[in-house]
Amino acid sequence: MSNAMSQNTPSQNIHSSTSESRTTESSYQPAQVEQQRQSLWEQEQWFAVPDVPTGPHRYVLSMFPYPSGKLHMGHVRNYAIGDVLTRFYRLKGEQVLQPMGWDAFGLPAENAAIANHVAPAEWTFANIASMRTQLKALGLAVDWNREIATCTPEYYRWEQWLFVRLYKKGLVYRKLSTVNWDPVDQTVLANEQVIDGRGWRSGALVEKRDIPMYYFRITDYAQELLDDLETLQGGWPDKVLAMQRNWIGRSTGMDITFPGEHGSLTVFTTRPDTLMGVTYVAVAAEHPLAQLAAVDNPALQAFIDECRHGSVAEADLATAEKKGIATGLTVNHPVTGEAIPVWVANYVLMSYGSGAVMAVPAHDERDFEFAHQYGLPIKQVIQAPEGFDPSNAAYIERGALIHSAEFDGLEFDGVYQVLLAKLEPQGLASGKVQFRLRDWGVSRQRYWGCPIPMINCEDCGPVPVPEDQLPVVLPLD
Repeated sequence: MSNAMSQNTPSQNIHSSTSESRTTESSYQPAQVEQQRQSLWEQEQWFAVPDVPTGPHRYVLSMFPYPSGKLHMGHVRNYAIGDVLTRFYRLKGEQVLQPMGWDAFGLPAENAAIANHVAPAEWTFANIASMRTQLKALGLAVDWNREIATCTPEYYRWEQWLFVRLYKKGLVYRKLSTVNWDPVDQTVLANEQVIDGRGWRSGALVEKRDIPMYYFRITDYAQELLDDLETLQGGWPDKVLAMQRNWIGRSTGMDITFPGEHGSLTVFTTRPDTLMGVTYVAVAAEHPLAQLAAVDNPALQAFIDECRHGSVAEADLATAEKKGIATGLTVNHPVTGEAIPVWVANYVLMSYGSGAVMAVPAHDERDFEFAHQYGLPIKQVIQAPEGFDPSNAAYIERGALIHSAEFDGLEFDGVYQVLLAKLEPQGLASGKVQFRLRDWGVSRQRYWGCPIPMINCEDCGPVPVPEDQLPVVLPLD
């Protein structure tokens, strides 16, 4: 037996009584054994470990449970796995720290508190007490001296400290963001929480709303994340690495500006070679040009309001029926000067890029569908192979340009360089690398959560709370 185990050997009379019970009982009798044995574990601090371990040691952490009030078999499965690992390494002679924590902030606690007319703190801590009793009854090898709850100031002061540090480093910023808004729960919903256009909990028709949110600037590390995937080759499945690359989503393209009487429109495109095939531009319902055009246009305003109830998930937008309405405004094509109509379309989101896209129906499936639906021109500018019918589908591959005046015969790389040389001096284009990865949004629409340690000063804007004044404590009433 290892030293770690021998230091916590139970007294002999427990062994004797257990052995006697085995001889007189034909099946395991937990009521006769477990409470007595677990009381001994607690009394002798079997699973407590020192702050400074000696010899081989290990840290086993399972995800924190949400304190809903009662355990279910999913909890048992999760913590049994961590417990098996803990006991395995203890048997090998290692000191093993297995703590416990509670993921105790969140909207469900607040909703339950509202429904039950009790403060969220009271509801949460009562649930923690109930679930702690259940977890202890499982006999887990947990050091209960090392228990935390994320809703206590002792814990969330470090969340606030980290937030302030990141803000001072320039890695936290604030901006308006388009979100799913549940008007009944009065909160933001993740895309996965919107089912058939309604909030998963309240059933209310979800709105799209712009609200100010803080963001962690993780996109600053997009290229580094992408490059370092190479260091995982051989140890990670190729499928997982491919998913990560697609999630980061590096794309090289061009910002192109369409000047106009009511304001310029800048779009990012990975296909600048199709610029001569643009027959309209589409903007999000929240775009300034859309808002401007809607001032004296009730039909457009009604469509904008309808768009606010749509999903903000890219996957949903890809499969949803494409809808739009003309604004009556135009912008100018940066090469030809031709007037290009501006449409509001439900498949364009303000939170992605500039909230506008250049539409090339002949060479983009989404634009092709939209143009057919509203009778908009379709201009083919990429030579399709023999046998391809451009009246039935968009040709989305690269190729030599046709019907493109001075650019005829050029292919992608050549067009890119010529366009950049022509438009960049005029301030109408610039090369750009863009990532699909988005910054991580942080927001508090409701009460029961970690206070964001920022002071909203009327004169100087948001100011971080000094670190020596943390934590900003959430009132418990």
